[in-house]
Amino acid sequence: MGHPLFPFLYLNHFSDLGLIEPLNRAVKAEGYTTPTPIQASAIPLAIRGIDILGVAQTGTGKTAAFTLPILQRLDASLKHLVPNTTRALILTPTRELAIQIGVSLDTYGKHLDHKHAVIFGGVGQAPQVSKMRRGVDTLVATPGRLLDLMNQGHIRLDQVEVFVLDEADRMLDMGFIHDVRKIVKKLPSRRQTLLFSATMPDAIVKFAEDILYDYERIEIKPAATTADRVEQRVMFVQRANKQQLLTDLFDDPLMDRAIVFTRTKHGANKVAKSLGQCGIEADAIHGNKSQSARQRALEGFRDGNVRVLVATDIASRGIDVDDVSHVVNFDIPNEPESYVHRIGRTARAGAEGMAYSFCDADEVDYLKEIEKIIRQKVPADIGHAFHDDRIALIHATPGKSGIKPKSRSGRGGGQGRGRSTSAAGGRSSSGSSNGRRRRR
Repeated sequence: MGHPLFPFLYLNHFSDLGLIEPLNRAVKAEGYTTPTPIQASAIPLAIRGIDILGVAQTGTGKTAAFTLPILQRLDASLKHLVPNTTRALILTPTRELAIQIGVSLDTYGKHLDHKHAVIFGGVGQAPQVSKMRRGVDTLVATPGRLLDLMNQGHIRLDQVEVFVLDEADRMLDMGFIHDVRKIVKKLPSRRQTLLFSATMPDAIVKFAEDILYDYERIEIKPAATTADRVEQRVMFVQRANKQQLLTDLFDDPLMDRAIVFTRTKHGANKVAKSLGQCGIEADAIHGNKSQSARQRALEGFRDGNVRVLVATDIASRGIDVDDVSHVVNFDIPNEPESYVHRIGRTARAGAEGMAYSFCDADEVDYLKEIEKIIRQKVPADIGHAFHDDRIALIHATPGKSGIKPKSRSGRGGGQGRGRSTSAAGGRSSSGSSNGRRRRR
């Protein structure tokens, strides 16, 4: 059974999304006029109560895509709040994201009678318990603290009407997926579920199949463009020389606030430690770091006490700093869209920025894939001490490559029990497939 073809194909203004007047007024006050593709795609469906599997990069407006429909749904059926319960649950992996979502609920819901709470670990639980004692419309929570308060009897989930799982792939990366499963078991079977993820690895696809009912899949393709004010350079270098090349780059005093991207958590730790041993203030941020350690690293980076933040792709999603001078791809990403996302961390708020990419022999094909999606060649810097002519030649020779690119599990995955929609720059298409459904 399919839903009507998607009306959001032609929605170019927030006032066309079907939002109630108080929400439109709040959105307008924030200066929003044109919805992003994920907002235009998800909001009308979510308002209709349809389950959604949303695939979109961080920074594409996902928070509004689920908070606005939640606010509208709960306002349409005002109910007496039950102590220690919530009508909507938004589960998110980190304290930073939980706080950000709480701010969005305050902003968008300022003209509504809506009560929400934000709970996370690393702080005293007493104020959180006190707020939940009266019951709330929406609860934003991290998995660990939520389970803790549930086990103590301070929170029940039997009144949940809408469940949102945000940053699902990051939940997986940080080892929270087992906690999430425990939480889902306590939810009513009759509910609306919205699951959002920047990538779609097989484990997340399987999990989505278990918790979504007759859902719509919305996939937003990242814009294949790079920031206009970012100057890009590739450095051909043997892997063994990458660390020394990175250290040499920081002889430039203009490189005063940089994000260095690595492919693995272990690599991030190793790079940060090496820089520190050379007297360069650096810290690493990734899924194995504790919440307090990640928070300290981010605050140090924002304050300027940490010159270099070394991050993995998934962990970097909580980084929101305007004055990043440089981005360094210590490892070239095997997903070309990740390159666009990475270098967009610099040249914000009208500033200029610089992006360096270290390319070894095994990464030549990744670089070629990136150049295809950005539709331009990345200029080579051949003036550094570790330039490797052989790798540069492999890159310059048509058809010649180092290795085959790995399959991108994050871009595939089964369609399962839902219909599929993809959108880029407002263009969408739909398909359908049938399958087993969760009992309502």
